[in-house]
Amino acid sequence: MTNVSRRDLLKSLTMGVTAGSVLRVIPALAAETAHKMVQAEKAASPAGYVPKFFPAQQYKTLQALCQAIIPPDAETGGAVEASAPEWIDLLTSENPEYQLKLGGGIMWLDGTCSDRYGKAYLHCTPDQQKEILDLIAYRKNAIQEPGLSPGVEFFFFLRNLAVDGFFTSAIGIKYLGYVGNLHVKEFTGCPPVPEA
Repeated sequence: MTNVSRRDLLKSLTMGVTAGSVLRVIPALAAETAHKMVQAEKAASPAGYVPKFFPAQQYKTLQALCQAIIPPDAETGGAVEASAPEWIDLLTSENPEYQLKLGGGIMWLDGTCSDRYGKAYLHCTPDQQKEILDLIAYRKNAIQEPGLSPGVEFFFFLRNLAVDGFFTSAIGIKYLGYVGNLHVKEFTGCPPVPEA
């Protein structure tokens, strides 16, 4: 991994992904490396992470959406604590397809909220935010109301990225209880089978 440029690494994370988890296409090691890049930037700057693609307002919306997708619970932090928004922004900064899907999706969401509620998503009440997310969380709603199709596709794509960003982070890996690929120095054989 040390001979691979930042740009090549980020491109490898986003190549060929149209639907589904990016982890089906890229190695988890590359995702982990992207998380390390985010953490290094956060540690090096007093301002923390500076978004690479999303303007400030869209980035705040991205954070709110990631928080809604995987909120923190009593045991662990959520997507925001796992730096999923930063991870998504970093990947999006290197992929025009992501830029169109996510940037356009947030614009669609704000426009739809403005039409329905008279204000952008972030300024809606929690009940209004839940209502719009419930509408775009299910494909069947786009069949009943075709104008929701762009929102459904956007939310499906974002949800997959947020989940991947969470579960490839240190918080997500700890939450899963994954200890890594361990080797044993000595194999003593199978344990004895108890007699019936």
